[in-house]
Amino acid sequence: MCDERIIRRFAGIFILLSLALGWWVHPAWFLFTAFVGVNLFQSSLTAFCPLERMLGRLGFPGCNVRDRRPPLHPRAG
Repeated sequence: MCDERIIRRFAGIFILLSLALGWWVHPAWFLFTAFVGVNLFQSSLTAFCPLERMLGRLGFPGCNVRDRRPPLHPRAG
């Protein structure tokens, strides 16, 4: 689970970057802005955020992945 500020920071950067690319490069980049907005909306409803999972798997500082599945073979000790 990532700190909520990290997710908001990434979302803000993605939105600003896609708006700039849409303005100066090609209007199709505005679709990326819409994608980020839709993803933020669905994560508020479902509590599932793909960015959070990706950052956790990459070992981003402040993020860890909680795997909900139990281990296949528990260690005997």
